[in-house]
Amino acid sequence: MSVTQSQIVQRGLTNRCPNCGGKTLFRADKPLQLHSECPQCRLKLEREEGFFLGAMALNYGVTCCVFLAPIALLWYYGVLGNTVAAVVAIAAALLVPLLLYRSSRSWQLMLYYFFLPQHLPANRRELSGSEDENV
Repeated sequence: MSVTQSQIVQRGLTNRCPNCGGKTLFRADKPLQLHSECPQCRLKLEREEGFFLGAMALNYGVTCCVFLAPIALLWYYGVLGNTVAAVVAIAAALLVPLLLYRSSRSWQLMLYYFFLPQHLPANRRELSGSEDENV
């Protein structure tokens, strides 16, 4: 059965396998370790080296834009004092990336398969002789 782009987004936002929808992206015994492949459908999750650099960039962008920028603005306009702003910013810079680690990996898979849905095994179709005749 074919996987639609809306299903890919839905699965990406809920940390599920983009191909089968299984809750199998991360190991149960090591919650921050991604499976090399989905245990249910065998989709290769760990692609080539450097594939998840995009996940790191997503994590960094969300941390800076959503958490650190508002803290800086509150400090700039005098709502937060120097010490409070520094402590909150350091805590956010350390904790937010850790909390978003799993989600950012799932988002990277979601973005990849959103733009290249034909790379999902569920969306591949066998070429038949009748299609070759139309070429």
